[in-house]
This record gives sequence, structure tokens and C-alpha cells, in this order.
Amino acid sequence: MAGAALASQLWSLLDEMAENEPQAYRRFQRQQRAEAERLCAPPEPHLCLRARPTGVVGKPLFINVCGWKRVPAPKAPTDPTPVSAGPLEEVTGEGDLYSIIDIAYNPDVLQRGEENPEKMEHLIHLTLKFVEERCNLILADLYTVESFKLKGSLETMQQRLKGRRMPTPHLSQNTKKELTLDQLLHTMEAEDCSNVPVLLKDENVTHSKVHLIEEISSTEMPEKLSTPVYEMITVKDTNKKPLKFELKIELPKLSCVSECDLQISKDDIIIEVPEKYKLQLDLPELVDEETTTAVFNKGKRVLFITVPVAKPDP
Repeated sequence: MAGAALASQLWSLLDEMAENEPQAYRRFQRQQRAEAERLCAPPEPHLCLRARPTGVVGKPLFINVCGWKRVPAPKAPTDPTPVSAGPLEEVTGEGDLYSIIDIAYNPDVLQRGEENPEKMEHLIHLTLKFVEERCNLILADLYTVESFKLKGSLETMQQRLKGRRMPTPHLSQNTKKELTLDQLLHTMEAEDCSNVPVLLKDENVTHSKVHLIEEISSTEMPEKLSTPVYEMITVKDTNKKPLKFELKIELPKLSCVSECDLQISKDDIIIEVPEKYKLQLDLPELVDEETTTAVFNKGKRVLFITVPVAKPDP
């Protein structure tokens, strides 16, 4: 009912403008057509980055960097850069295991990056930092610009970026008759607005430092993280010297392995799932973190980690 009332009031105001101010009405029509083309234009792939979260063995993260006219361009070079992002998803199938996220900028921002390699490198740096903040990840310093522009299908990427919608604003009976034409258009546009951009802001462009605004859902204190149930077995050789440690960790609250942050050093293991679990284990022997493997059984919600003992220096 609210939508029908808004539409009726909008048409009444347009009829009045067409009759009394025909030039203003034609100018308004041109502006609305241009705005409709901008809002309806789908996101288009521009380049694909391959990064690797630290502590996650064998699973890369693909970042689809896209151009989307719906995302506004910064008004000045020193202004924050608006960015729109889809959800982080884990993809499995055909022996492939990876995570993927879609990031969209205004096409003009990407075009300036194509014309200036330093600006593109800086934009990629901002993108990686934004993904770290948004997804609670720590990415390795090295990344790769893939030869293809898009990981996955075009339709799926566009659906992910367009996925979220804003709630319809509530209008009281006292305010409906007092809205201007501009206010009505702004209100109706808000009903169809998805994935409102946030801002990336540099504190210091020269050093590429990033300051991001973090949105939190409530002011409540976070719950204390629980320690998961685990079992560690030491596998020994014929001389009873330790060869490796096999760790089994039960994570029944874990819905997706991408939520889990696994950090392994030479003498300890840290496993953390934001707002759910935290486990820190001191290892009885120095280990080889580079050859450590981890497998998550999604059905049983159990993480298996195999940690080889480091070989002594010759």
C-alpha cells in the first residue's frame, strides 16, 4: 500500500510539472533516463586476483574486481573510494577447493588504474586490505593477477553483488502529503537499492595505509570464546622418536571452514573461529609448518591436522 501511494503521488506531481513547466519536465525526463541506465547497468568483470589466506593450507582466495556504474566515483582524488562487496563464499567441486568474493568499483576508478600502473597497484592494495577487514582474514603478501578477468560465471557474480536489499522506509500518514518530488524519488529508489557502497579511505596515500569503517551489529560485549574438544596423537618411528603429531578438533558450531583461522608456528598451533572457538596448543617438539596439512570433515564438523616434526639440522 505504501508503494502504491508513493507512485500515485509521484504521477500527480509529474502531471503538474508537465502542464506548468514543460521545459523542466523534459529536463527531468533526460535526467531520469540517464540515472535509470546507471542504476540498471550490471557489474562487469575487470580483473581477478588470486591471494592466499595465511594459516589455510592449499585453499586460495579469488577476488573478482568488477566495474559497476551503480557504485559512485570519488568526487575528488583525496576523497575515500566507494566500494561494494558481495559475500565471501566457499566453492567445492570437481576436486577444486577455493574461496571467492566479488568487489566492485565505479568504472572510472578502474579506468584511471589502467592508465596509471601505480594507481592500479595501489587500488589492488586497498582491495586486499578491505577483504582482510571485511572477512577477518590475514592474506599473504604475495598475490597474482590472473590471466582471466572472472573466476566463476558472470551471472553468479552479478547475483552475489546484487544480493542484499535495504528495508523499505516507513512513511507516516502525516508526512506523505508533504514530500517533494525529489524526496519521493529518493524514497522510492531506496526501496530498490542493493549493496550500498562503503568507503575505502587512505590515511596516507604515499604509504598506502588504509582506514576502514567497521559496522558492528550491536553494542553488546562479545561472548567468551569456548575451547573446542580435541585429541592429539604422537606418531613415533621404530626408535620411538616422534615423527608427527595428528590433531583432531571437534568444531560443531562451525558452518563453513572459511570461518576458521589456523596459524601454525614451529612450536605452537592457534585455531580461532570468531565469536565461537579459540584453541592454543604448545607443541612438545619443533615442527615443520611448511608441510603441515589440514582437512575439514564438513559432515562431522571435525578438523584433522597433521604436523610433521622438524628434521634436525645436519
